[in-house]
Amino acid sequence: MSAKTCIQEIVKLDLKVKAVIQDIRQCNGPLDLLNELNLQVKELIKELRSKINELVKIAKEQDKEGDEIAILQDANSYKKHLESTLLTLRKANLGCQLMIERRDRESLLEGGSEWTETRKRKKASKEMLVKRTADISTELVQISRLMSEQVQQSDETMKHLVDSSSQVSETHEEFKNQSGVLQMSRKLLTKYNRREFTDKLLIFLALVLFFATVLYITKKEAIPKLTCAVN
Repeated sequence: MSAKTCIQEIVKLDLKVKAVIQDIRQCNGPLDLLNELNLQVKELIKELRSKINELVKIAKEQDKEGDEIAILQDANSYKKHLESTLLTLRKANLGCQLMIERRDRESLLEGGSEWTETRKRKKASKEMLVKRTADISTELVQISRLMSEQVQQSDETMKHLVDSSSQVSETHEEFKNQSGVLQMSRKLLTKYNRREFTDKLLIFLALVLFFATVLYITKKEAIPKLTCAVN
């Protein structure tokens, strides 16, 4: 799955979670309906958290450092947003609990034959809502701890990437320096080869001049001797 597709799914799940939270805000009971809504939002949050972790995994599989850092930043942003969403969910449940308690108090004030049954419903509703609120609080603490660990890991990964980038830059600079040394060595070798060729040419010309001089002297001495012999 690509990072773009994963982000699109995260956005869709986030919208679904917000829609269920809005339903909880507007819920007037009964308690069974509230519990059903909480089960729905719990599954959506679980799936949303899984997609965020999948986005982190996709980031670590990127070849380019820039892409990895950008995707990790998106993942951290979605983690923080999920934490804020969980706080909103908790407030919505507390608001619904207060509404149910207020409705039960109104029923108690009306009295009648349903007083005992209303009291039982109130007690059961209060116990269930307190239990649900405690469960959400515990889950929020666990998620906050996991998110903190994952953010720390992401920070360490980004620090490692920055260090690696610095090492690559230093290596590149060293290669540039070595390239300059090689170019200078090449120029010196070329100059040396040219000088060697010039020296060989001068030696050859000197030898030619020497033999020409010897030949000239020998020829000059041989001509008088030949003239005397003819006379």
